[in-house]
Amino acid sequence: MNAAVTDLPLVIADLRSGTDYLAQLPLTNPVLAERQLMHFLDSLLAAPPDPAVLLALLEQARAPLCYAEEEMARRYHNRALPLVNEEEDHFQQVVAAWRKMGKAYSLCARLQQPDAENPQYRTMVATVLHRCLYYCGMVILEHYRARRELPPGIWLDMHGFYESAEEWGVAYTPVEDVLESSLQATHCAAAYTTLLLVEIASPYSNSVRNLNLIRRWAGMWAPLLSIHKLNNDLEMPPYIVELMKDVPLHPSACAEEPGEDARRLDTSRLALQISHMLGQLRQRITPSQLGLGEETTTHVVALLEHLSRPWSQAASPRRFRRFTTEGIAHVAIGFDAMHFCVTGRELSQPDSAAAYSRGEFEELFTFRDQVEPGHALNIRPLVSFPVDEWTVINHSANGFRLARSCAGQRILHSQLMAVRPHDGQHFLLVQATWLMQEESGGLVVGVATLPGMPIGIGVRIATSVACSAERYGAGFLLPAVPSIGEEASVVLPSGMYHASRLLDFFIDGEPPGQLRMNHVLQRGADFDRVSYQLV
Repeated sequence: MNAAVTDLPLVIADLRSGTDYLAQLPLTNPVLAERQLMHFLDSLLAAPPDPAVLLALLEQARAPLCYAEEEMARRYHNRALPLVNEEEDHFQQVVAAWRKMGKAYSLCARLQQPDAENPQYRTMVATVLHRCLYYCGMVILEHYRARRELPPGIWLDMHGFYESAEEWGVAYTPVEDVLESSLQATHCAAAYTTLLLVEIASPYSNSVRNLNLIRRWAGMWAPLLSIHKLNNDLEMPPYIVELMKDVPLHPSACAEEPGEDARRLDTSRLALQISHMLGQLRQRITPSQLGLGEETTTHVVALLEHLSRPWSQAASPRRFRRFTTEGIAHVAIGFDAMHFCVTGRELSQPDSAAAYSRGEFEELFTFRDQVEPGHALNIRPLVSFPVDEWTVINHSANGFRLARSCAGQRILHSQLMAVRPHDGQHFLLVQATWLMQEESGGLVVGVATLPGMPIGIGVRIATSVACSAERYGAGFLLPAVPSIGEEASVVLPSGMYHASRLLDFFIDGEPPGQLRMNHVLQRGADFDRVSYQLV
């Protein structure tokens, strides 16, 4: 079915016609399947059938819609910000699809005649509210995965759906959800707390891979949590949810005077579950055997340890205090640009690696008559690397929080950057550990400094050839910092690291040398920081 066909009016009056339409979706072409599913939902919203039929058709549409939207989302996941036009279009399409699905489910409840005494009606209400929570949660999750600021009012929507479930007495009514688990039932409270758990896991500082794991585990363990109204006889909990405020779970110290809309989360059973899982993993039971996904034990253990404090609602004190600051920081991206900013000059090749590029050869051929005989040829192309200006929001001993408008270079989460602080004269190497694009299009990034003052070097993989013509690329040496237990390291572009591999390197004005790589100390989107020993 092509685009012209999806523009034709579609009337779905009964279950059979809707089922036949869904059966012919071309799932091998996710873009076309998504377009047809939107046409299907638009038709249901424009001319809804009987509530029972509408609910049954929406339930059948969930799996193909989930598949199509996940495939669409791959086109902008793990991309640099701001997104390019095509990536932005896909993001907006996916978010619109989740919103439309939630709107269609809420229509089921509005069309159905209330009948609180009928158990089937209560089950239907529980199912509808669960789906509304689920798809509102998918809007939130998609913003996290695309590193976008949440739209205003989204948490009020989540709170409203959960509060409705409380009022109807169906917050813990069992609901089947094959997208989550075919082995156990879930409920509205679990759908609600799943997103609360994702949010307190610092989503903008996690990779999409980690976010998907966090979402999976949160959905799997959310039934272990319970939500309670505040009891005046109990001590104020460390974190609360206020249903009338457009904020998620937050420290109770930030609330002026919690009212009737305040709720607390009991995460004690979840804390025990995480502790149990870590114990099983340390006994060499694989993550897949525990239902934690096809991941390495090392990765799963590190992520669970990271989640254990926020998910048990234990306070996580900062290692370094943050200070509000005003000023402008200068930021360079890309190894060549960072090398230029750190050293103050472009990377030049030593004589042993001198090799003219095609551009240099063409310049030599074109202007050969202007070369003075007897003078060495020294072609130095004009180098201009972009350096962006960012506003400093705050800083600590190990990093900065920076912001800028939408103008400037694109940034990738976990990328290496060179930053000259507002109060410094030298560029430091930093890693983007927290990244979000605001509603206005501006970017906010949190960066963590790599230890030590960087020294720009030329580096290449060593060969057995005595005088190799292989060109050197940009890299950096970081000296040891014994006061914080950091050993000397070399920072390289991704792909160069191999344990025990030899590297040739040189520093301008010094004879070339060799080093042997040991183990990876830090890994990012485009770099590895590796310990080494000089040969």
